[in-house]
Amino acid sequence: MIRRHLLCAALLGVAATTGAYAQSFPSRPIKLVIAFPAGGPTDITMRQLADNASKIIGQPIVIDNKPGAGGTLPAQALQTAAPDGYTIAQIPLGVFRLPYTTRITWDPVKDINYVINLTGYAFGIAVPADSPFKNWNDFVAYAKANPGTLTYGSTGTLTSPHLTTELIAQQLGIQLQHVPYKGSADLAQAVLGGHLMAIADSTGFAPLVESGKLRVLNTWGDKRLAKFPDAPTLKELGIDVVQNSPFGIGAPKGTPPEIVKKLHDAFKQAMEEQSYVAALGRYDMLPIYMSSADYTRFAQTTFTREKVLIEKLGLAKPQ
Repeated sequence: MIRRHLLCAALLGVAATTGAYAQSFPSRPIKLVIAFPAGGPTDITMRQLADNASKIIGQPIVIDNKPGAGGTLPAQALQTAAPDGYTIAQIPLGVFRLPYTTRITWDPVKDINYVINLTGYAFGIAVPADSPFKNWNDFVAYAKANPGTLTYGSTGTLTSPHLTTELIAQQLGIQLQHVPYKGSADLAQAVLGGHLMAIADSTGFAPLVESGKLRVLNTWGDKRLAKFPDAPTLKELGIDVVQNSPFGIGAPKGTPPEIVKKLHDAFKQAMEEQSYVAALGRYDMLPIYMSSADYTRFAQTTFTREKVLIEKLGLAKPQ
């Protein structure tokens, strides 16, 4: 009986300590790791969000850019970070594909604490303004006549732009040559420099279209984008694909629920502010809110769905 009382007292002590710690959170700056370089659409919109959230939560939220590895480095950083809420990370869709293509020792569903989903991307395929491809039919016709020679770039191997383009190619029976880059800025320089024939990317390329340097051949949403009214959707072109690649914020496994709630509440309020909505609008992005519970369920279903895509494209790692 005495032992039981001592155990209960110890557990109550731990709970009280955790509760007190959560109450004082945050007492120092929070690091938000994002998956793409400075200056691109993700970086710009996340910095606005972090600025909004820092005012709400009462501490600076500092952006740490970790590009590369198909956008999965922030999620990997969570695996060694303390579960105290002071390191959080963007979780791009590519994280859910990682175990099917790479040998890793952690589980994207079980080993990340999903805080909140924020938004998704508007994507499309664009070519230089002086390209002989005046429309999508020209692009496809060239690819069919010259298998494997039409080069396109994306923001990384196994990212949504890469895999979606490969899925499009598979449906059309064409072969393209993929060239990965770390971010949209490098990708834009490559296509403008004549190193690529096309790019598959988020619509951060809009200023280059508006200045007459690029031409959009298609977009990947449910309906045409107001910014590119002449660019058809994939569905209009007879390709049954819609891609907006939702992403949000995760914390290390074991982060106390009280801290997850504080983070969720601060970022939810921050994403509702007009400054963030306007920043998203610059890149044809919209808020896509999911609560912690909904985002966790999304992670589970997406993890299963991405396995099917990876296997369909023949990109699964050998068993």
